Amino acid sequence: MLPRRHRLTRPEDYRAVLRGRQGGRRRRTGTELLVVHAAPTTPTRPPRVGFVVSKAVGNSVVRHRVVRRLRALVAGRLPAVPAGWDLVVRAQPAAATATSDALGRDLDRALATVLPAEGTGSAAHEQAGAAGKDAG
Repeated sequence: MLPRRHRLTRPEDYRAVLRGRQGGRRRRTGTELLVVHAAPTTPTRPPRVGFVVSKAVGNSVVRHRVVRRLRALVAGRLPAVPAGWDLVVRAQPAAATATSDALGRDLDRALATVLPAEGTGSAAHEQAGAAGKDAG
C-alpha cells in the first residue's frame, strides 16, 4: 500500500492531473498496457499517485488485481519520482492479461517519458552515469 501522503484521494486532484490545472503544464504518454498522466504541483509536495481502472479492463476481481499490481510496481519506483509531481496511472484493457513484468516495463517506459529527466533514472542507471563522468 502506498503511504497516504503519496496517494491522490480527492476527485479534484484527479481532474487536475487528467485535464490540467489552470495554466499548468501536464504531460501524458501511453503504451499498450497503460497511460500515465503527470502534472507538476507545489515543488515541496511529495509525489502523489492515483490509479484509474475502468470496467473495460474486466470485472471487479480483474480490476482490483490490476490495481494491486500497479500499486506495488509504483511503490517500488516512487523514490525515482521527483517531488512536486502528481501522477495518474490509467490501465488499458490489455493490462488485464499482462504479467507484472510486462506492466513494470511499460510503467518504466511511460515514467521515463512523462517525468523530467533528473527524476527518471534508476539507481543503476545513475551509478553508471556517475562512473562515466569520473572516467571521462
